[in-house]
Order: sequence, then C-alpha cells, then structure tokens
Amino acid sequence: MAGHSKWANIKHRKAREDAKRSKAFTKHTREITVAAREGGGDPNMNARLSLAIQNAKAVNLPKDNIERAIKKGTGELNDGSANYEEITYEGYGPGGIAFFIEATSDNVNRTVGEIRHLFTKHGGNLGTDGSVSYLFNQKGSIKVNADGLDEEEFMLTAIDAGAEDVELQDTLFEIYTSRENLIDVRKTLEEQGIKIESAELVRIPMIEMAAEPDIAIKNLKLMDLFDDNDDVSNVFTNLKIDDEIIALMEEND
Repeated sequence: MAGHSKWANIKHRKAREDAKRSKAFTKHTREITVAAREGGGDPNMNARLSLAIQNAKAVNLPKDNIERAIKKGTGELNDGSANYEEITYEGYGPGGIAFFIEATSDNVNRTVGEIRHLFTKHGGNLGTDGSVSYLFNQKGSIKVNADGLDEEEFMLTAIDAGAEDVELQDTLFEIYTSRENLIDVRKTLEEQGIKIESAELVRIPMIEMAAEPDIAIKNLKLMDLFDDNDDVSNVFTNLKIDDEIIALMEEND
C-alpha cells in the first residue's frame, strides 16, 4: 500500500495548504449533499454523512455551509442550484498505468468529456466500466497526525481498534481498515482521545505497476490534473511510487 500512501499523503498535505480554496469547499459540500440525499440528514443514523461532515470540518468548511448542504440533500432547501450525481471513470495513463476516478457532477456529459480529454491529451485513454476496477480493493483509510505519538505504541493501539494495517509516511499515520469497519475503528480511536485528520474509503491496487521515471512523472502529472478538476473527488492508480519518483516529482513542481 506504500505507493498509494505516499501519493495520498502528498496530496493530503497539498489539500491542507489549500484548504480554504473554494474548490476544496465545493468538493466537501457536494459529498455532504449526496450523503444526506442517500441516507438522510441525521449523521447519527447516516455513517457516510457523519464522515463527510467530519472531513469538511477538518478543512474548516463553515458550519452554515454544512447545514445548507444537508438541507439541500434532504430536500428541505431548494435553492435552484444543480443536483449532483456520483459517477466513476476507468482508464489507462501513459505506460498502461490503471486509473480509477470517482466524481460528483451536475453535468455528466461535461464531466466525461473533460476526463476523456485529459486522458487523450496526456497519453492515456478512457476505458469502459470494469476495465480496471478489478485491479483495486476498496478499504477504509484514516489519517492521524503523527506528531507527539510513539510509533510502536500507536500502531498497537490502531491494531487493537480493528485496523488491518498502519503506515507512517512523513508526519502522518495512515490506518487501513476493511470497508465495513471504517466507522467503528474511527470511533474507537476518537474515544481514546486520538484526533482524526480524515477518514474515507479508498481503492488500493492489489499489485502496483512500476514505470520508468519519465513515464511515472507523466502519470503523476495526470493524477494532479484529474485531482484539480472540480467534479473529481478521488483519483486512484496502480502506479508504484518509490522515493526516487517522489524526489523527481518534487523537482518538477
């Protein structure tokens, strides 16, 4: 899981630095609205909504925005704005690297056009549903700031709470859980006084694919371009990312 973790944590740091950008707020607002529409407006009865609210608070989304997003999702607020639909895209980047993209859009035709354009322009291609999804397992991911925490002690605590695996990347612990246990593990850790930075479902490649440095950099840039799209919520690939690739990526920033 190391490659996923390294890129995800780089992205996480970037997200923290850019947390007040309207784009970041938009993504969290959409997630809250969709979660409330699907499971109701009570976070105590809607696990997905509870996660969405906590993650929104972590990037300082204002309380009023959160409340409006919930009301819009439940139908209590009709402000004339667009309704959003969840969609996924699968395809291949340069060198045959698999991409799985999650998006929330108010115009599917626009979004698929933008996704296809990015793939084509940067040496990849948009695939059909199921073309790469079988290469990934869905897991829960919980991020915790590592500052002040003893690595061995924290890892034991996380395992006792139900985690399947724990990795330390720079200043963040990433805790992996089964899809079903994400909420319970988060709750257990919070009850022990551990502050959660974020908790979400992620797609972990079953086998990572190595690439030459120039191909890897092209894929990393494509990942960033997808991530910058307002409709895109998450980008997952099976690219193997080692320290050399990370160094090259930082040089090219």
